[in-house]
Amino acid sequence: MSQADLKKQVGYTSVDNYVRSGMVVGLGTGSTAYFAVERLGQKLASGELRDVVAVPTSEATRDQALGLNIPLVTLDTHPELDVAIDGADEVDPQFNLVKGRGGALLREKMVEASAKLFVCIVDDSKFVEVLGGSKGAMPVEVTQFCWKATLEKIRALPSIASISGARAQRRENKDGSPYVTDNGNYIIDLYFEGRAALGDPAAAAAELAGAVGVVEHGLFLGMASVVISAGRQGVEVLTKKKDAAELKREVGYAAVDNYVSSGMVVGLGTGSTAYFAVERLGQKLASGELRDVVAVPTSEATRDQALGLNIPLVTL
Repeated sequence: MSQADLKKQVGYTSVDNYVRSGMVVGLGTGSTAYFAVERLGQKLASGELRDVVAVPTSEATRDQALGLNIPLVTLDTHPELDVAIDGADEVDPQFNLVKGRGGALLREKMVEASAKLFVCIVDDSKFVEVLGGSKGAMPVEVTQFCWKATLEKIRALPSIASISGARAQRRENKDGSPYVTDNGNYIIDLYFEGRAALGDPAAAAAELAGAVGVVEHGLFLGMASVVISAGRQGVEVLTKKKDAAELKREVGYAAVDNYVSSGMVVGLGTGSTAYFAVERLGQKLASGELRDVVAVPTSEATRDQALGLNIPLVTL
């Protein structure tokens, strides 16, 4: 089976398994995400899916989606997405990713960070033990203004400078002109040669995010919950194991999402799980999704949390 066939398999599977009628969907960029967009267009055209709207992560994806009559919206009107589907350049065992070799990393991260579920679709050649291990580029989007100064800042970051064989260079087109992103920025590509790789991706992400002149970086850490992979053994759906805090957040949020409506009087519990229910209630009141809700706290700790979230409190 060719690489194109593998990409088509995972792209189609992602839509078949995770997109339902009425959803807001983030559409990724690249040769694998292309097939997810294609499949979504097919299922909307056939009527199998209805009332789906999508947020594209690049001009190329936007053009493909429009050609398939997929209704498009933006994060300005739909700030929370049900699911985002996109490829990756590298995937480590913890589902941390390197993305953006196609140049769309900023919009990809904005869209995928706004999704309740991020489904990553790859062929099995994209798996690495450590990020940077594929020897391909780890992109960093930077402003055109004084880009050389930003390049030197990136080279001097402790997490980069400490890696033997690491190098950084501005991305160029085949004609030697600088590559420019959809956002009008340049890309600095980081390469890790030989046995070098990112020893501490979290430190690198923090240092890059704090460097003036850096717009965004291609480290997508802790964002993907599902990875769909295709290889000789067929299509495999891999799910990330959730830690205790993630499980508590999930059930706390679900309690509010499923059982609290506008106008209710709500009792707010106490403890590490109830904490997330209070947090979710505060979010939905602040966004206007819930209105005229008042709450009765069960402890001083819950009272303080609720007051900090501007949740109106009453007593029995």
